[in-house]
Amino acid sequence: MSSHKKMNLIGWLFVGLSVILIITFYFYPMFQALLLSFKTGTGARLEYTGLDNYKRLFIDKTFLTAVGNTFIYLIIQVPAMILLGLFISVLLNDSKLKFKGFFRTAIFLPCVTSLVAYSVVFKYLFAGDGIVNMALMKLHLIAQPIQWITDPFWAKVTIVIAITWRWTGYNMIFYLSALQNIDNSIYEAARIDGASSTRQFFSITVPLLKPIILFTSITSTIGTLQLFDEVMNITRGGPGNSTLTISQYIYNLSFKYTADFGYAATVSYSIVIMIIVLSIIQFKVAGDRK
Repeated sequence: MSSHKKMNLIGWLFVGLSVILIITFYFYPMFQALLLSFKTGTGARLEYTGLDNYKRLFIDKTFLTAVGNTFIYLIIQVPAMILLGLFISVLLNDSKLKFKGFFRTAIFLPCVTSLVAYSVVFKYLFAGDGIVNMALMKLHLIAQPIQWITDPFWAKVTIVIAITWRWTGYNMIFYLSALQNIDNSIYEAARIDGASSTRQFFSITVPLLKPIILFTSITSTIGTLQLFDEVMNITRGGPGNSTLTISQYIYNLSFKYTADFGYAATVSYSIVIMIIVLSIIQFKVAGDRK
């Protein structure tokens, strides 16, 4: 066997192993979950019932509540996280700023903390007698403690704050790396032409970061639709399902209520459909034809 064919064979062996592992641990479970979504029953006693589970989605009040809550997080948190990440990245890209490494690390650090650990910390920070209420009362901003965890409205606010705190730095890193690849001569030419900093931001920075903004908006949307850890550890979906998310409802259907794996798989695929639809919309809005 020639050395060229031998190298090709070795390459195909490496690729083949990866393909086998991906099919075994990704595509096969996905396909089985799709088949499972057409079954109904408790525990392991399941039988095919066609589209009954998918029809059930539209009359399931708990599912509709979970979808509504999740989209509230999506509409508020995703734009806030993207705008904050973009604003902070522009500030940290300033060559005159001192201690840039420290600030970049400090803002990105929440992304590498344990999901459970930071959720528990937030739960105690926003408790009725927590540090947040104590600080607000000492500043005379509130007269009595806010029930961050037990009030339906403030519980949602707490979840949004927690998610934004954790993931803003994640988007910031993408924007920052993209900003450092923009040629400074473009900004110099704009300054010579009399463009203000605001005009440079909207006419140069934002258009050149458009692919990265689209990428982070899609990944942030996917992450929010799959939101689980924060809600599970901070509010447990309460009070009264007011913070329940789709992913937590899937968990409840599988492990908390009487096990209904078929319907849980159906709810899981509803997230897939939502992600596909929202991604297509974002591509259309961004005008990306590729």
